[in-house]
Amino acid sequence: MRSLMPWMGMPSLKQEMERLFDRFAEFKQEEFPATGEWAPSMDVSETKDAVMVKAEVPGMDPKDIQISLQEQLLTIKGEKQQVKEEKEERYYRMERTYGAFTRSVRLPVAVDGSRVSASFKNGLLTVTLPKTPAAKGTMIPIKIE
Repeated sequence: MRSLMPWMGMPSLKQEMERLFDRFAEFKQEEFPATGEWAPSMDVSETKDAVMVKAEVPGMDPKDIQISLQEQLLTIKGEKQQVKEEKEERYYRMERTYGAFTRSVRLPVAVDGSRVSASFKNGLLTVTLPKTPAAKGTMIPIKIE
């Protein structure tokens, strides 16, 4: 009977395979793809009090970046200008990117839009989005009887 049901001998392998496929089904990185001529790299992290979004935008001026928040969707837009010099140059390699970009990310929890702050240092844009009191949750103590 076992030869007709090969998974009976390996229940843990079957469970691991199902778990692996479930993880791929949940992965939605391209839910909001980056648009534009280039896209800055971004990290999204969460602490107990806030959600942090860090975007690498080297060579940009903070005046050229716009940040908006609508419900739980954070959008960062900007344009990296290429400075043209008048002297004659002949490029052997050109790897830096220029142009407009838009990056959007759906936030994992509700945030307080009135307390959002953004800072810019050394080409790194950091957006701090404080969580709402409801999103922080509450700890429930256990009584010992």
